[in-house]
Amino acid sequence: MTDCRKGAVPRPTAGALRLVEPSTADPQTIDVARYLEEMSAHCPYLSPSAERRLTTWSVYQATGDRNAVEEGLFHACVDAAERLRPLMRRPHGLLRCENVVLLGEVPGVSHRDLLMWPHWALKNLYSSVGIMFGKFCAGIEERTRSGARTPASPVSFLPVRAAIRRRDPFFLHADPDLAAALATADDEGRDVFASLSPSRDWTEIRTWARHLIPPTRPFPPSGTP
Repeated sequence: MTDCRKGAVPRPTAGALRLVEPSTADPQTIDVARYLEEMSAHCPYLSPSAERRLTTWSVYQATGDRNAVEEGLFHACVDAAERLRPLMRRPHGLLRCENVVLLGEVPGVSHRDLLMWPHWALKNLYSSVGIMFGKFCAGIEERTRSGARTPASPVSFLPVRAAIRRRDPFFLHADPDLAAALATADDEGRDVFASLSPSRDWTEIRTWARHLIPPTRPFPPSGTP
């Protein structure tokens, strides 16, 4: 992986994720065709996105401990978000979606817990510039805002996409500050890390994100760095 933030010098990122398959609309290492077809009934943007080959998948294999895998997921999604930012205002920019897939296991840690902290930190960093992050765990059914069940995903992944302002803030009802930031988002090209450590150290970022948890919202332990 490399660092693709605006103006950044390419650098290797955390080595706890092995790239199995780079970004592609036709992944060969995972079978998501039926899942996309079934999910299209719940998302009006998915079919037109897939038809234009704007829904893509990057597949990674976990090769380290919890902290290192979280760090790798976080940076993989940051890279995807920074690639997306200049494309959102182009034709069909709102249909672009990069799905960061996690394969493999970390002993004693569920995929749900591995995705939790990167997802929370990413939402807090990027909501104000109009980027939405999802979180799906293999084998687990989700529910829509209306209560309908969605199909269980065949893989665990974090979607990175442009926010749809008229609907996405409703998905953040448990986090009203994030919903408000997403509803009024404007991307003027600023560095979303400007107020954090220039090193983008994952331990520091996770500590920062932990302080943003609403008191009524339980989160799992951070794990051992």
